[in-house]
Amino acid sequence: MDTILDAAARRPRTLDAKPVAPVLFAHFVLRSSNIQPMIDWYSAVLNMHVVKRTEYICFLTYDEEHHRLGIVNIAGLHAADSKSWGLAHVAYTFRNIGELLSTYRRLKAQGIEPYRPIHHGPTVSLYYHDPDGNSVELQVDVYTTKAETAAYFQTDAFGRNPIGVAFDPEVLAAAYEAGAPDSELLRQPEGPAAPGQPR
Repeated sequence: MDTILDAAARRPRTLDAKPVAPVLFAHFVLRSSNIQPMIDWYSAVLNMHVVKRTEYICFLTYDEEHHRLGIVNIAGLHAADSKSWGLAHVAYTFRNIGELLSTYRRLKAQGIEPYRPIHHGPTVSLYYHDPDGNSVELQVDVYTTKAETAAYFQTDAFGRNPIGVAFDPEVLAAAYEAGAPDSELLRQPEGPAAPGQPR
């Protein structure tokens, strides 16, 4: 009887031929021969916690997603050389400049410092290397909407300087603590264009 009812309730469906964008960037996975320092680093930098760890893989997350990062434990791996193609970096956005600078200070106290602080124009960004040398960008958006950020890429300012301007995060943190408004902290400083993306 259940089978007859199930069959009667079914209606033909058509799969859509139009392209569909994903609703979520779920996770990325790294391979490492250095798994415990990697777990410790991502736990510190992104406030992650371990969801599940086996001898083969560790899953970590910082929110309700079941995992945002997987680290596969493989012995004998070596670093890619500087001429290898592949992923340049991954980026994480904070809610405001205070959160970014608080994270900067917290990590600095643990001996984790950015190798490349840069104000890109649409973002204020701090780039870090994990223990395997992968690059991780921590950023805050300068503009309040994604539309404003997208519009920046059409401006003369971006055309003149698509990379951005280097800055001293300690100076920015001190200005925050001295009460500088967010609008001032988020303003791109004067200065020459920073060199292109290093490894």
